[in-house]
Amino acid sequence: MRETRGRGGRGAVSGGGCLFAVMISLALATAPGGRHLIDRVLAVVDGALITQSDVEAAMRLGLVSPRNGADPVAGVLEGLIERRLILAEVDRYAPPDPAEPDIDGAFEAVRARLGAESFANVLVQTGGSPDQVRRFVRDDLRIAAYLQQRFGTIQPSELDVAQYYREHADRFGGRSLQDARDAVAAQLTAERRTSLVADWVASLRRRANTNILPR
Repeated sequence: MRETRGRGGRGAVSGGGCLFAVMISLALATAPGGRHLIDRVLAVVDGALITQSDVEAAMRLGLVSPRNGADPVAGVLEGLIERRLILAEVDRYAPPDPAEPDIDGAFEAVRARLGAESFANVLVQTGGSPDQVRRFVRDDLRIAAYLQQRFGTIQPSELDVAQYYREHADRFGGRSLQDARDAVAAQLTAERRTSLVADWVASLRRRANTNILPR
């Protein structure tokens, strides 16, 4: 595993990769209107930077659900690291782009969730733009399509469904296996898919050169 964490205010990269990038703790970002914002680098993933403004925008716009833990910034950062690694795999296989109406719908859902004024304020405060949010949700749709293609064909056997029902019958409201069969199969399939995706992402993390810098 090549993931390291900076100590004593400095990050270190095993294997000598990305040393210069990791030693940079601040970066200049251009905000709308040409203003320059000072931005702190929080992580370097195979040479790509994830900044404090990336994390703040993702958190405030609800673009990334934080991983378990008491620190929401660290949780969102972990989500962005995993997303960056998954996107690298998606780009390798280049699935078809999502349809424009689907991208439009995902973008409008983000804006509607916050309200137009709050949405615009977050972008100004984090140095982002509507186009960046649009690219973000487009990539989310690409990720979903890729995961469905790679992990969406899991079909549990009838024996597996019956065993899962016996072990978790209380989850199905007292219904018989015959009546609850489709719900049981769907839940078992979802759990298996979640486990497979988690194992796959963990393998991406092990192969990646990731540095998380001290905040």
